[in-house]
Amino acid sequence: GVRPPLPDHALTLQAVPRAAHHLGPPLLRALPPSPLPRPPRALSAHAAALPHALLLLRSLPSPATNDLNAALRGLAASPHPARSLLLLAGRLLPSPSPPRPRLDALSLSFALKASARCSDGPATLQLHALVLRLGCTADVRLITTLVDSYAKCDDLASARKVFDEMTVRDVASWNALLAGLAQGTEPTLALKLFHRLVGSFRELPPREAPNEVTMVAALSACAQIGSLWDGLYVHEFVRKMGVSGNVRVCNALIDMYSKCGSLARALEVFHSIKREDRTLVSYNTAIQAISMHGHGGDALKLFDEMPTCIEPDEVTYIAVLCGCNHAGLVDDGLRVFHGMRVPPNVKHYGTVVDLLGRAGRLAEAYDTIKSMPFPADIVLWQTLLGASKMHGDVELAELAATKLAKLGSNVDGDYVLLSNVYASKARWADVGRVRDTMRSNDVRKVPGFSYTEISGVMHKFINGDKEHPRLQEIYRALEEIMSRIGELGYEPETSNVLHDIGEEEKQYALSYHSEKLAIAFGLIATPPGETLRVIKNLRICGDCHVVAKLISKAYGRVIIIRDRARFHRFEDGQCSCSDYW
Repeated sequence: GVRPPLPDHALTLQAVPRAAHHLGPPLLRALPPSPLPRPPRALSAHAAALPHALLLLRSLPSPATNDLNAALRGLAASPHPARSLLLLAGRLLPSPSPPRPRLDALSLSFALKASARCSDGPATLQLHALVLRLGCTADVRLITTLVDSYAKCDDLASARKVFDEMTVRDVASWNALLAGLAQGTEPTLALKLFHRLVGSFRELPPREAPNEVTMVAALSACAQIGSLWDGLYVHEFVRKMGVSGNVRVCNALIDMYSKCGSLARALEVFHSIKREDRTLVSYNTAIQAISMHGHGGDALKLFDEMPTCIEPDEVTYIAVLCGCNHAGLVDDGLRVFHGMRVPPNVKHYGTVVDLLGRAGRLAEAYDTIKSMPFPADIVLWQTLLGASKMHGDVELAELAATKLAKLGSNVDGDYVLLSNVYASKARWADVGRVRDTMRSNDVRKVPGFSYTEISGVMHKFINGDKEHPRLQEIYRALEEIMSRIGELGYEPETSNVLHDIGEEEKQYALSYHSEKLAIAFGLIATPPGETLRVIKNLRICGDCHVVAKLISKAYGRVIIIRDRARFHRFEDGQCSCSDYW
């Protein structure tokens, strides 16, 4: 729910010492005296001058509010934004001398920007109390910054409440909430807000009219939920607003189309950007799009075609390595990795471990982990565990599981992967032991579910679904599907059901996976020939992959499935992943 109004005691300066205690000791107490005999009248917040500015601030006998604000602004934008909060806290603590500078709306605005960068929700709440106490609620820019800070601290309920209480809003206010919802946990609500804004934008004053920032936020929401219908609507609005040439909007369009399963449209937007206008983000987004759709060779080609004036960064190399990983281009991936012009981080090593592991080169994958200049994190050991499961290496799977336990990992995937390794070897006693440990640690397996969008409406299915209003039609369609693909030679891959149950029960368990239900619904709810798009929260299983290929051939449909790791495009009995995923 929405956060209730702040209690009266939170609106007084009595709350300030508690805020200062939370934020830590004042930064300036640790600073040495200024070596300069005559401080200037104004401070600079430029990054290079920041240390000197802080020394000068301490040496001022009666610092003005502008002096404090310059330091707060510089620290908030620095690599260590928490120091801005420490500085503000120090200025709030009682002190007989020298007199403390008064805080104003700018002081709080810079501090809120710092708390947003730190994702420090408690600090944002305390700064909100100060905003109320100092009577700054009429300052639209400050309240917009407050909305943005709450959103970036994942407190979307408070962000919405502050936004709803604003008597005057400008486009920046809308954009702050839109971006927070779109990039947080409520992208669907972001799109509703966008439609609300668009529905009345002709009557809005210029300062409230949507702009390119609004478009980027809305497109981000479409990308997150995979709604191509909404994405096309936003793109049309982009054209009407005359911002389709804005490179930031184009980059967001590339990302949206690729994550909604339309690689062709994504690349069309990329190629519409003049070569001299393309930015590093443009190339990174396009390479990532190509990689997600399994075209590793094309991703490498675009990487090689990047102009020399644009230097690849960490994101570029992750995108290229992912392309090699999804396409099984091991040697190319290793070449890119060893030729990196930036220091590789744990994500780069993780992608290489996955690249080697999927190819069955488990010893090299393990050696890569051991050679890293920093300790392996949980994700790396989970990657090695997944590769061990894929290739049935029990010893390495047990080693990875032990490392994960030592690191405190307690997620369902760790147990499921190890259990599946044992199950593939029919070691049912070990499977039972792992499941007993899951129960004792209160770890529950995340259920599989899938979405499909029909005429702008998202339909959700879970494994063995019993709730959809057209369930009987879906099940009848699924029976007909199984009969038709059976004529093409389909036999259930019951090895994917890793339970000690009978063959018939395994076939039944396979038949009602969520992606099969979503595809069956798509076939009865759309006209012949229309592309079907499905989003799945987990990786697609081997049997569903075979079924999707055969359905694409039997029904003449293109089926695009976006699973947790990548896209699969099924057409005429083949998949874009070439059965490598």
